[in-house]
Amino acid sequence: MIELHQRQCVACKLMEPSLTSSEVEELNKKIPEWEVLNESGILKLRREYLFDDFISALDFTNQVGGMSESVNHHPDILTQWGKVTLTWWSHKIKGLHLNDFIMAAKSDVLFHSS
Repeated sequence: MIELHQRQCVACKLMEPSLTSSEVEELNKKIPEWEVLNESGILKLRREYLFDDFISALDFTNQVGGMSESVNHHPDILTQWGKVTLTWWSHKIKGLHLNDFIMAAKSDVLFHSS
């Protein structure tokens, strides 16, 4: 079976359905450090990454930005001294798509390789 971080994002269509709650629950088991949250009726994935200083947090932010741009799927990113918070969801469908879980897993790989 292919791991989430090894998968590729596919274009998400406007009318495509969000993942079901059971699909979200099953996929979240593969990225347990990520929190599934509901903001104004929209399910999102969120995780905080901790760093020793600001420059390390900024470097990680730039890596995530480059990765996101390469697949045209972008998270909300909050960069602070020693911390980066990522929030993934699919804006087009106002919810979670497989792409969000793929990108969350890829973000984890970036973090562990930095």
